Amino acid sequence: MAMLVFPFHETVRALFESVMAVTVAAVAVLFSWLYFKKLPVVETKDGIMLGVVWWIVCVAIDPPLVMAGPMEMSLSKYFADIGLTYVSISVITTGMAKAFGWSPGVA
Repeated sequence: MAMLVFPFHETVRALFESVMAVTVAAVAVLFSWLYFKKLPVVETKDGIMLGVVWWIVCVAIDPPLVMAGPMEMSLSKYFADIGLTYVSISVITTGMAKAFGWSPGVA
């Protein structure tokens, strides 16, 4: 998705940021749901672990592409601009796990 909307990165930065945030959220919800529906029991810790693993994978793959690609971003700028956004994935996966593990009468 980033490559499709990259032309807007500098010209219409707000649009680029919004599209990327919505894309990250949609992908996190979809793949969390696909993962959690296969587990017999889902606990909050499953969501936390999934989010942490997902963040590690993103941070392992993204920087070389972003720093050497068309964005030519420094590592510190990457973590301030993009890397921190991936923390939202952990929030989503944890919330999804909590929702999957919820049952009436249980907080």
